[in-house]
Amino acid sequence: MTYLTRAAAAAGALLAAAGLLTAGPAHAASRDIRPDNWLYLTITRGDARSGDTRGTVLLCDPPQGHAHAADACAELDAADGDVGRIPAKEVFCPMIYAPVTTHARGHWNGRAVDFQQTYTSACVMHARTGSVFALDG
Repeated sequence: MTYLTRAAAAAGALLAAAGLLTAGPAHAASRDIRPDNWLYLTITRGDARSGDTRGTVLLCDPPQGHAHAADACAELDAADGDVGRIPAKEVFCPMIYAPVTTHARGHWNGRAVDFQQTYTSACVMHARTGSVFALDG
């Protein structure tokens, strides 16, 4: 399976497990059963060929998906779902080149989100994206 196929299968499985995908007749979706704000988040360490990719679905109504879901949802809410608009933190990051590529795909307030960025290190990634890509507990 390709990376995108595995990612789509994982996202579907997580949404199904959360009870967000159901089989049966189509009905008008209510706010209670349809997530308006969700992102499938991945982090790839090193170059894309390394295969060191982790991912999760972040749901924000209520916040769930990883250890810092509430903080990530609050930061995204303040930035209107645009990861690139999250204010950068002033931190000192060692100048060690260890690239990480982030990807966020999903929906926020009815708009499609597709964010991808490569950072020089995990430290720089966390400084620029806050809790959104803090997938580790």
